[in-house]
Amino acid sequence: MPAGLPAGLPTGRGAAFVALAAVAWGTAGAVAALLFDTSGLGAIDLTFWRTAGGLVLLLAVRPLLRGRGAARPRVRPAAQRPLRRAASVGVMGAGFALFQAAYFAAVDATGLAVATVVTLGAGPVLIALGGRLLLGERLGRGGAVAVAGALAGLAVLSFGGADGAGAVRPSGLAFAMLAAAGYTVITLHSRRQGTAAVAADPLTTTLSSLAVGTGLLLPFALADGVLPRGEDLAASLLLLGYLAAVPTALAYALYFAGLAVVRAATASVIALIEPVTATLIAVTLLGERLTAAVVVGTALLLGAVVGLVLAEGRSAPGVSRQVAGSGQPLGVMGNGGAVDGADREDAGPVRE
Repeated sequence: MPAGLPAGLPTGRGAAFVALAAVAWGTAGAVAALLFDTSGLGAIDLTFWRTAGGLVLLLAVRPLLRGRGAARPRVRPAAQRPLRRAASVGVMGAGFALFQAAYFAAVDATGLAVATVVTLGAGPVLIALGGRLLLGERLGRGGAVAVAGALAGLAVLSFGGADGAGAVRPSGLAFAMLAAAGYTVITLHSRRQGTAAVAADPLTTTLSSLAVGTGLLLPFALADGVLPRGEDLAASLLLLGYLAAVPTALAYALYFAGLAVVRAATASVIALIEPVTATLIAVTLLGERLTAAVVVGTALLLGAVVGLVLAEGRSAPGVSRQVAGSGQPLGVMGNGGAVDGADREDAGPVRE
């Protein structure tokens, strides 16, 4: 077990919890794809129901997570002025809402596999670059090579998968990059807050982000028609319930329980199960076709994420050890919350 982490949960079981959370996150885009076809709801509507339902369910299980001591802050957060605290929560909530809605829009535009891989592949690259430019974090030779590999993967997906069956649509890529940008805002903001030692624990910040995101999305969802429509209303309601319960509430409960005993680098590698799960579902259940360009671009992007994990894992003391954006689970909620700024080495992601 990593030094300084709470005892109680075996490390192997904690890793299994993180893996199960990643699998659950990987199903969110597939459920969204089905709901696009059956419910008459759009990306903003689905994001609203996911955040609202996930918020209610996570609040219900919060006492259980607190009882296990999962993902508690390692030091007492410093006091913040109410206005600054409100602004911080607003940034996190707005970034989360953008991340989720853009990801679902990407799924609708270009398919589950490409949307997930581009969002989760581009996010760490943007975070690494943003950390270097805005926070003064060292990128290093390994990180630079990983960023170059990710850019190559995006180029292959953009220019090599544009024609024929299984085409990669530019609008879908644009939405996926927008989702990655929202994820980057969440992560860089939480890193800055962590640097100032004012971050709350990850669960609290995730709940705050869900609450703000729900409030921001509500007027747009009402204008778009927030209630599901279509002939198979029962199926749509069941899928919406699954979206809120499994890849949101259950996944985060598992993730935060596992995060108490699993290092950030380990959690980041395990979280690669998420895009693999999404791709397998896309091919086997949704009938998506993976062209050679999609396969090559995907391999380059996922390889780049692994490279960033390894590069940051070798960082010297005093250099940020958050791995590939691992202040957030992308999943999304993907697809991926907050960094525990009190102990950045042990912080983990918030995902789709």
